[in-house]
Amino acid sequence: MEFTMSGRHEVRITTDDVGKRVSVRSLTDPGERAGRFTDTVGVLTSWTRGVVQITRRDGETVRIPATRLVAAKVVPPTPARRRGLPAAGYRELALVAARGWPAVESERLGDWTLRASGGFTRRANSVLPLGDPGLPLDAALEHVTAWYARRGLPAYLQVATGAEGTDEALAAALDERGWGREVSAEVRIAGLAPVADAAQEMHAAHAGTAAGHAAAQGPEAAVVLSRTVDAGWLARYRRSREAPPEVTSVLGGGPSVWFATVPGEGEPAAVGRCVVDGRWAGFAAVEVDPARRREGLATAVMAALARRALAEGASAAYLQVESDNGPALALYERLGFAAHHRYHHYRHGHHDPAPQG
Repeated sequence: MEFTMSGRHEVRITTDDVGKRVSVRSLTDPGERAGRFTDTVGVLTSWTRGVVQITRRDGETVRIPATRLVAAKVVPPTPARRRGLPAAGYRELALVAARGWPAVESERLGDWTLRASGGFTRRANSVLPLGDPGLPLDAALEHVTAWYARRGLPAYLQVATGAEGTDEALAAALDERGWGREVSAEVRIAGLAPVADAAQEMHAAHAGTAAGHAAAQGPEAAVVLSRTVDAGWLARYRRSREAPPEVTSVLGGGPSVWFATVPGEGEPAAVGRCVVDGRWAGFAAVEVDPARRREGLATAVMAALARRALAEGASAAYLQVESDNGPALALYERLGFAAHHRYHHYRHGHHDPAPQG
């Protein structure tokens, strides 16, 4: 990023630019020799008491003393989506994902939605903040904490960063108030037909000598689709083990839900879930027996679910994957999914055991 103008560095941002995307160059340490700089790009979330706070695309917050600024300017919003991906705003995706993984109990607080499901997954047991809670922030957080405490649950807020319309300012405010970030995840999107094609091709490649048969029959032939979840499916899905009764309510909720199972000896060899909501198909809970990995079962599940969603009129796909899940990220990258934004689960205080997901 070029900062100079007529050979001079310039700081061209002020406190009036809070909320805008900026690029900043700063001295790493005033005690070091001149010329040691670091560059930071993100949303300017605050400028108070002589400290500039910038939230980067990945949700990490950087605090820089204003005296260390060497150059800074406002820059355009995050680059446009990759060609060929479905157009999608953050709010649309957040609402679709919430409908696709619905909480058993919910309550509105202004533009925030408080969700509880007996502790089964953070997504179904956290606040989805999509605007103004209708109260000053500290009062809203007190209300949230008390609401979850009455249900014997830790208080979580699911806060998104990294795209137009996400809430870097709220993430920074929670950091300042000591709310700890426990889990970060990526929301990825793709065209649904390319996902189905890529999954089928990958499954055929895994099939080795049976590739011709797999291509002819389609990977769906090995996958059983059902509208309801059964004991075998739950046995393979690790997050449902020792889960509260709310698990089947969350998994079975959504506009049009499908469960995929690859039969195995005893427990299923692989499972997955898809929910169709208008043009969107949301994929989740894709799991494979560790002893059956590298057989293309995950891609078989994805292909079968994608074909089913296409038949229902969907054209776009999304999924949510934890940022540290390297194998899953690699698979979804190969299937054509690209990162749209991230979200982070901020937790108030400490409460064990914590839900997952």
